[in-house]
Amino acid sequence: MRALPALSGRRIITALQRAGFEVVRSKGSHHFMRHRDDPTRQTVVPVHRRDLPSGTVAAILRQAGLSRAEFLDLL
Repeated sequence: MRALPALSGRRIITALQRAGFEVVRSKGSHHFMRHRDDPTRQTVVPVHRRDLPSGTVAAILRQAGLSRAEFLDLL
């Protein structure tokens, strides 16, 4: 399986919004997101100047309950 690309936090937020997540609050550069239909699915996306490392992107997907294939389709 290929590695996840390094993506910006803004791009990840946009993809998660397409999957049904919404930003519920933010503190500093960290945006807290929760799924509309299942509030137990939540994650935090940091929005920094640089792209996020692939390990951070993988952790966000794991917390959100999305597979790599589902996420890549949302981009």
